[in-house]
Amino acid sequence: MEDAEENSMFETSHVLGALLASSPLLARAWDRCAAATAMGAASSGFLHSGGDVDGGTVYVAFSGVQAALSVAGAAGVASGADVFAPVELRGDAAGARVFPQLAAAEPDAGAGDGDSVAVQALALRCFVKLCGSPEFQMLLNQIKGKEVVFTGHSFGGAIAALAALHYLCISSSSPASAPVPPVLCVTFGSPLLGNEALSRAILRERWGGSFCHVVSQHDVVPRLLFCPLDAVPVRIIVGMQLQQRLGCTRHACAVSVRVTESEQEALRQLIQAHIRSVAMEQKLAAPETRGGSPYRPFGTYVLCSLDGAACVDSLTAAVQMLYATFAARCVPGSVTSLEAAHSCYGDLVLKMPQQLLFKRRPNTIDAPLMVFNSNYDAGISLALEASGIHREATEGTTARHWLKASKRAGRSPSMNCAGLAMRLGKITPSRAQIEWYKASFDADMGYYDAFKLQRSTKKFHHANMCRHKLAQFWDGVLSMLDNSQLPHDFHRRAKWVNAARFYQLLVEPLDIADYHRNNLHRTRGSYISHGRERRYELFDKWWKERDALAGMGDASTTANRLRSKYAGLTQDPCFWARVEEARELTERAKVEHDVASLAMKLGSLREFERYSGELVESKEVSIDVLAPQSSYTLWVVEWKELKLKDEIRTALLFQI
Repeated sequence: MEDAEENSMFETSHVLGALLASSPLLARAWDRCAAATAMGAASSGFLHSGGDVDGGTVYVAFSGVQAALSVAGAAGVASGADVFAPVELRGDAAGARVFPQLAAAEPDAGAGDGDSVAVQALALRCFVKLCGSPEFQMLLNQIKGKEVVFTGHSFGGAIAALAALHYLCISSSSPASAPVPPVLCVTFGSPLLGNEALSRAILRERWGGSFCHVVSQHDVVPRLLFCPLDAVPVRIIVGMQLQQRLGCTRHACAVSVRVTESEQEALRQLIQAHIRSVAMEQKLAAPETRGGSPYRPFGTYVLCSLDGAACVDSLTAAVQMLYATFAARCVPGSVTSLEAAHSCYGDLVLKMPQQLLFKRRPNTIDAPLMVFNSNYDAGISLALEASGIHREATEGTTARHWLKASKRAGRSPSMNCAGLAMRLGKITPSRAQIEWYKASFDADMGYYDAFKLQRSTKKFHHANMCRHKLAQFWDGVLSMLDNSQLPHDFHRRAKWVNAARFYQLLVEPLDIADYHRNNLHRTRGSYISHGRERRYELFDKWWKERDALAGMGDASTTANRLRSKYAGLTQDPCFWARVEEARELTERAKVEHDVASLAMKLGSLREFERYSGELVESKEVSIDVLAPQSSYTLWVVEWKELKLKDEIRTALLFQI
C-alpha cells in the first residue's frame, strides 16, 4: 500500500529544483551578490536594491570581503579553530542581544549532546559589528513590513543568514497581531553557520523554510566546516573569498590562493573523509562518538550542477547529499580548481534554465525504471542527475536511498496532521480517566492534594499511568513540529491550541504535585523556573498568541467573559506551584525575626493573596481549589493566623 502511494507522487526534490532553477530568483540574487562582492571593503558591507523592478521585493546582498580582510593578515599562521570556533549565543552578550529567541533556546538533551545554540565566530563578529552601524539600522527601518531577500556569496552568505535570523527575531517579537513579512535568505557557496542546536532552534521557530543554500557539486567551502576546525586551511579559504572581488586591490590579494594540484586534491580528500564520517554517524541510532566538527546544516539545500538542481530540506538528507554529490566528482572532466568551483554560481544560474529545456527526462539507461516504477523513481533519477550524480557514480545508490527517505519523512504535513487527529481520539479515554479522578476528590481535598499524598492507591496509579500516556503523546506532537512534519500553522489551529490548553490545565497540576511529593523543589528549585516541562511553556505561548489574535486583551472583551460559576479547570496552570511557594513562605515568615526580611515576606504573601483572591472572585478557579482540605484552603487559614499575629506584634510595638 505504501509503495502504491509513493509511486503516484512526483519527486519533490527534482520538481522544486527545476522550478527554482527556471525562476529569476537565483539570477537576481546572484547579480546582487556579485555587485556587493565587487564593492568589497569600500562599502558598508551590504548592498540593497528597492523593489520597484522586482515586484516589490527588496534584495539585500552582503559582502564577505571585509570578513576575509579581518583575518587576512594572520591567515598564514591562524588556526581554523581560532577563526571558525563556534560561539554560544547565550554566553555572548552581543549575540544574545541580537538573537534573543535563539540565545534563550533550551539545550535539547534528548536530541544530541544538549549543547546550547552556537554560531561561527567569524560570521558572528562581523555581523554584530555591522548590526550596530547606523546604515544597517536605517536599512531595517526601510525594509520593515516588505518582502525581503537576504543574499550573499561565500562568507557573505553566512553573514546574510545571520541578518535573516536577526530580522526574523525582531519581526517575531512584534505584537502577535502584526503579520510577519515574507523573508527569504539565498546563499551561494556559504560555509556552515551553526551547530545542531541552531538547526533545531530554527525548526522550532518554524523558520527553516526561509533559508535556501545553493551549493555546487565541487565547491569545498560549504562542506569545509565538517572537518575538525584545526585542520581547516585558513589561508586558502580566506584567499578564495578575496579573489572573488572584481579588480581586487594589492592589499586584498596579499593572501595567495595559488596552491598546487596535489594540495588541492589533499584538501578535497580531507573534506570527503570527514563529511563521509558525519554521514556515517547519521546512519547510527546512537553513535558512540561524534565528528570533529560541531557544525551542521539547516534550511533547504539546493544541490546544483550544469544539469539542473535538486532540493532537500532535512538535516539528515542535506548531509548525505552534500557527501554523495562531492564524492561523485570523479567523473571524467568534472574536477575543477578550488577557485573555479567556488566562483561558478554565475554560470550555473545562467545555464541551468537553458539545460532544463533540453533535458526533461533521465538518461536512456533509466528508461526501464520509468516504465516499471512510474513518476516517483523517474523523479529520483532526475534529481540525482540534476545534482551531478551520474549513472556511473558509486554513490548513486546511497543518494537514491536518502532522497527517498527524505521524501517519506516529510511526505505530507497535512496527512501527518490527520493521523495525529486520529491518535488524539485514541488517547481521549486517558484524559477522561483523569477528569474522573479529579471529580472523585473535588468535594474533599481536591485532586492536586490527593495526587500529591497518593490517596487511594489504585486510583493514584491509574491516574499516573494516564498522565504519562498523555505526556508521551504531546511530546511526540512537539517532536513532529520541531522536524517540520506538521503544517506551518499547526500551532495556531484552534483545534490543537484548545486541545493542548485543556490537557495543560488538567494535567500540569499533577506534574506539580509529583514535583513537590518528590521534594524536587528543595533539590532543584522552584517548579516554575526549574521544573516545568518545555511542552507547557510552548502551550502557554500558543494560548497567548491565540488571545492576542482574538483581541482578548481588551477590557470590554474581558468584561464579557465574566463567569457565572466556577471554571471546570483552574485557568492558571501554575496555580498550585504558587500555592506551594506561598505556604513555604508563610512557614518561614512565622519564625522570621529580622524586621526588614519579614516585611519583604509579608509583602510577597499579600501580593499572592490579592492575585489568588481575584482568581476566586472572578471564578477562574475550579471548585476543587476551595475544597475543605485543599492546600489553598489550608494556606488561607495559615495566612489569617500570621496576619493576626503580625497585627498583634505591631500593636504592642506602638504601645511600647
